[in-house]
Amino acid sequence: MSRNRLAPGVEVVAVPGRGLAVRTAEGEFLTVRTGRADEDALLALLSGAPGTPADEELRRVVRGFEEAGYLADAARPPRWPAARRDVRLLGDPALTGPLAAHLTALGAAPRTTPLTPRTTSAASAASPPGTEELLDGDPAAVVWCLDGPVPDGLWDAADRLPEHGTAWLRCHREGLRAYVEPLAAVPGDVTAAHVRARRLAATPAHRELAAYWSGPRTSGGPVPLTVPAAALLAALLADDLARWATGAPDGTGATGVPARRRLRQVDLRTLTVTEHPVLPVPAVAPMPAAVPIPRKDG
Repeated sequence: MSRNRLAPGVEVVAVPGRGLAVRTAEGEFLTVRTGRADEDALLALLSGAPGTPADEELRRVVRGFEEAGYLADAARPPRWPAARRDVRLLGDPALTGPLAAHLTALGAAPRTTPLTPRTTSAASAASPPGTEELLDGDPAAVVWCLDGPVPDGLWDAADRLPEHGTAWLRCHREGLRAYVEPLAAVPGDVTAAHVRARRLAATPAHRELAAYWSGPRTSGGPVPLTVPAAALLAALLADDLARWATGAPDGTGATGVPARRRLRQVDLRTLTVTEHPVLPVPAVAPMPAAVPIPRKDG
């Protein structure tokens, strides 16, 4: 019985005069009805203490924990599989630097592409790398981080990476807001073009937003990306990538949708993260050919 342990995020607390209560991973408190079971023995059993005797009453309470999903076998976190260790990083060093550190600590093998105008948000990035160039070295995933808006066409080739079996993840900054887009791993996932189209459709200022993306722009003072902000963005990207690589459940966020269907917006002043559901944009069917209506004689 020592293998029984509380699931991650679940805790049991002794409430004076009221016995035991479970604090669920969601933060809800539930009363534990132990009956005749010894509470100290129950706590020892749940913590995995070796040699804890368990009578039938204790087993009954433990079965209740198990049926409610509050127990988990002690297991090591999933390792980063070798086939997905090669992760290619492009973009601004303020973001790729901390991201590389996170990925290395998690077991990946990131390799950073040297900074060039073709991989940044610079207006001169008129000839972005093509799909074949991005696939050079056969990376398992490509992550592109921009400390600025995304110029028109910069990510068009990268949007085709999932068609070649390569995962595709990205983030960018617009003023004092940063956007972490959902990871695309297979054809049909949300691409950068889909996010762009959804954002244009969701705002009455779609002409202004499109003009902002295409430039030119007259900007105020520079917005420095602080170390905490860069670390947060890198952590969000690394977590999404690790869940994809290891097959860990991505769960659902505040929007109630999976990670592969959510756009995260980060306020760089307060480091507040908000989530927005985003879905792929279906292909538009071609207009049917015009068929002349036969005229009736007479």
